[in-house]
Formats: sequence, C-alpha cells, structure tokens
Amino acid sequence: MCRQGESKNFGFRLLVDKYNQRVYWHIRRMVISHEDANDLVQDTFLKVWKNLDSFRADSELFTWIYRIATNETLTFLKKKKRQYFISFTDYENKLEQSLTDDNYFSGDEIQLKLQKAILKLPEKQRLVFQMKYFETIKYEEMSEILGTSVGALKASYHIAVKKIEKSLTSD
Repeated sequence: MCRQGESKNFGFRLLVDKYNQRVYWHIRRMVISHEDANDLVQDTFLKVWKNLDSFRADSELFTWIYRIATNETLTFLKKKKRQYFISFTDYENKLEQSLTDDNYFSGDEIQLKLQKAILKLPEKQRLVFQMKYFETIKYEEMSEILGTSVGALKASYHIAVKKIEKSLTSD
C-alpha cells in the first residue's frame, strides 16, 4: 500500500515539474503579479492533486490542468475586483501600474506597450489572445479548456488582435 502512495507522489512531482512553468506563465499573464501567480500555481496543483483520481482522460492531462488553472485565475480576478469594488477601467489601471512596478518584468519599452495594450482587453479576449499568441495553443485545445466553440475563439482572437493593433498605433 505504501508503494502505491510513493508512486503517486513521484508521478505527481513529475507532473508538476513538467507543467509548472507553463502554468505559471499562463496565470502570470492574466494576473501580472509574480506573487499572485505563484499562489495560483500552488492552488492549481493542489486542486489537481485532490482531483487526480477523478481525471477521466476524455481530454489530455495538459488540457485538464490548464482548465483548472484558468478557472482558478478567473475566480481570483473576479474576487479581486469585488474586493476592491472597482470598475473594469480602474482594475485595468491597477494591473497596468503593477506591470510597470514589477521587479520581475524584464521587457523593453515595446514589450511593455504590448502588455499594456493586452491589459485593455476584456478578460475573455485577453485570455484567448494570450493562449494563442504566447502559448500557441490550438483552437481545438482552447475550446476544451475554456468550454467555448472554436468559431467563437477565432472571433475573440481576431477582435483582440484588432484592438491591440489599434492601441499600439494610437500611442
């Protein structure tokens, strides 16, 4: 019996090692803060651990983990907005300020402008853009993760790109 537990622990460590970095950056691009991203990565893998026995392999493990990470992140962002009783624009400004003040941000001025333009997107468009542009996730996988049709995801991505282009050219 003890061997099975050790095997599960070892397998879980391998899983965390394999996906930790990708999950971190997926979350970090949404919440901006390094500390918040680290906390959410821990929450994500804790939830993965607790629910590992219920994973049904009708999707890939990566997809399942990303779905959990995405849901944890969206829930966190909603709580943050409610906690501060702020509008989307005020929250966007707060995230932008966090990006500017972030000691872990190592990008140049162009990357900072891109990140600020991305922050102006509604959450769903921002998430779709980041998953497609930065993580090169296929629409079919994204559809499983987000529970949205491929057509709607393509439309969201197209609209996000247009908004980012407009934001970058208007500065």
